[in-house]
Amino acid sequence: MAKGIRYTQEFKRDAVAQVVDRGYSAAEVSRRLGVSTKSIYDWVKRYDKAEPTHVAKAGQSKEILRLKAELLRVTEERDILKKATAYFAIDAK
Repeated sequence: MAKGIRYTQEFKRDAVAQVVDRGYSAAEVSRRLGVSTKSIYDWVKRYDKAEPTHVAKAGQSKEILRLKAELLRVTEERDILKKATAYFAIDAK
């Protein structure tokens, strides 16, 4: 983790939710988010049991994460289709 970067409480809770609620490993979450594994473990200790609001927001956080993953997948598919269209347009000429 680069020094000086401050993460919001919401970001930390979302990272914890990925580990605690969704079952991802701390190493996988840290790699995807660009955060040190130690930070993930520290956040899990702090936010997993201390925040009752975390439980209430867990459903929303899960839905947001699912939608972000779906958006990423759809965006990648769109980009592939754009490249294929350009390739076949050149071939048709």
